[in-house]
Amino acid sequence: MAGFRSLAPKTRNLVVAGGLSAFVLGVYYYTMRAVGGTDELQVAIDKFEEMKKKDAARNSSTGGS
Repeated sequence: MAGFRSLAPKTRNLVVAGGLSAFVLGVYYYTMRAVGGTDELQVAIDKFEEMKKKDAARNSSTGGS
């Protein structure tokens, strides 16, 4: 790492910032790809809303007085 120490302080800061940014973006990208495959919560919400609409239609068609 003797080459790294010979750089100017601003240049070292830019190198470190670039490395950290690359690491953070890599972790973010990996996480979004791993988790974002299927949105199970949204699927469950859609099913619940569909069942709710069917119940409402059934109750209105039977004349729920």
